[in-house]
Amino acid sequence: MVGDGRVRAGQRGHLVSVDLTVVVVLVVVQLAGSTMADRHQPLAHTHLNWLGYALLVAGPVALYWRRRYPIAVLTAVFAVTVAYLFAGFPYGPVFLALVVAFLTAASAGSRAVPYSVLALGYVIVVWAVPAARSQELPSASMALGVAAWLLVLTAAAELIRQRRTVIRTRRLRAHERARTAEEERRRQATEERLVIARELHDVVGHSLSLINVQSGVALELFDRDTEQARRALAAIKAASRDALVEVHDVLDSIRSGELDAPRTPVPTALEPDELVAPARAAGVEVSVRVVGTPRPLPSRVNLAADRIVREALTNVARHSGGAATVTLTYGPAELAVQVDDAGGFVASPDMRGGNGIPGMRERARALGGDCTAAPLPTGGFRVRATLPVGDRRPEDDA
Repeated sequence: MVGDGRVRAGQRGHLVSVDLTVVVVLVVVQLAGSTMADRHQPLAHTHLNWLGYALLVAGPVALYWRRRYPIAVLTAVFAVTVAYLFAGFPYGPVFLALVVAFLTAASAGSRAVPYSVLALGYVIVVWAVPAARSQELPSASMALGVAAWLLVLTAAAELIRQRRTVIRTRRLRAHERARTAEEERRRQATEERLVIARELHDVVGHSLSLINVQSGVALELFDRDTEQARRALAAIKAASRDALVEVHDVLDSIRSGELDAPRTPVPTALEPDELVAPARAAGVEVSVRVVGTPRPLPSRVNLAADRIVREALTNVARHSGGAATVTLTYGPAELAVQVDDAGGFVASPDMRGGNGIPGMRERARALGGDCTAAPLPTGGFRVRATLPVGDRRPEDDA
């Protein structure tokens, strides 16, 4: 904001210096040119006096305010010029200030007043002024010459107007592009934050849930089954170690600014035993069924399937602790992931109050698929996700 203010202040200062330069140059030119015309012009006229010099100065001075009040300045300069001509002072560069005022007004706003002044000025200069001075009226060729000159002036005003319109349009487009780019940057930043939040939720949620289950098992069996309690504590240690590694990876991606590519481990292929190992360590009996021929899949699909299966099994370990079945179905254009909880899982259909199932749905929708989670009519709970595979691209494994 401060930089923009300095730029605008600099632009205003530049325009002020330009306007002052125009005023000074026109004052000098009109005074010098009209003085020479007063001495050498053969036509009968009133010699310049204090009034003539005042009118020659008044027109250019009024141009200082032409950008802010173009119509008012044009009207004032026109009145000064007409007063100069009707006073009988010599012809000369007195029209220069009027030309500048006309070009400014005609190219800035409405055309009605500037072109009306142009037409009225033509009538006054060609017929009214010579009649008032008792001079011979100009010939038809001279009148046509003045008209042609005014047409050139009109064309110049239209060119300036068109040029300003083009510049204004370009500025608006540049501003719109900058605004769109800023909105896109904010949207990407929001998506990146959501990705990181989802990764942290998955890592922390899965691990803490399994640690909670295993710690309960260890406390329950500490006195009765020391070996089983020791295995539960070992599982807690492994789960906490893996969770810390993944959390550190995500935090490192935040510190390095690479938010669009969190460095959480991405499976290169779906390994059923690795998928279900944490749940089995938590005491859940998990069976795996693979339908179709397993094949390498894009990393995005592998990661989404990995997280969905782990989240579903974490819910089983947390709320049921019974048996679960994981089914991986390899189709020609999609991978279907299904986790069935055959235990005593009891939950509302929409699973309000947690982010696990909404997070699974977001992962599936991000790939163009879908995910459903609902109780089974016969008891238990089912999570099913369909993940389109499509054509595998090199950047999928980047």
